[in-house]
Amino acid sequence: MTKFMAAIAACAVAFLAAPNVFAGTIYKCNVGGKIAYGDQPCAGGSGTELAVQAAPPADPAAAEKLASDKLRLLAMEKTRAADELREERERQRAAKAYQTQKQKCDRLRLKQKWVEEDLGRARGDAVAAARQKAQRQAEALAVECPA
Repeated sequence: MTKFMAAIAACAVAFLAAPNVFAGTIYKCNVGGKIAYGDQPCAGGSGTELAVQAAPPADPAAAEKLASDKLRLLAMEKTRAADELREERERQRAAKAYQTQKQKCDRLRLKQKWVEEDLGRARGDAVAAARQKAQRQAEALAVECPA
């Protein structure tokens, strides 16, 4: 986009700097009943020569405005690129935080499964301790991973 705008600006500056380059004579020819225009005289000398007026001189204010608009455009593009970079970094941080939280929740769910298996195998006095451990693990899971 920047290269495209620079090319347009260069063309505009060239046009404003050399307005008489495009001035010249145009020939109106009647060829087989059809009107044709060209920059070469008509074949057989039949046709009309049209004088083209020279373009008005370049307006220095327009050139200055073009230059200031170009600078403003470049500044806006730089700001937009910085915003996009910042947003991309934020997305990456959010994705990393999500992945970290997911791993933590997966670990807690696995621990919950193991504690429940231990509770199922517990006998005698160990049942009360295993039940309390399972309850605490379930609470920890609920706090860290509410969904």
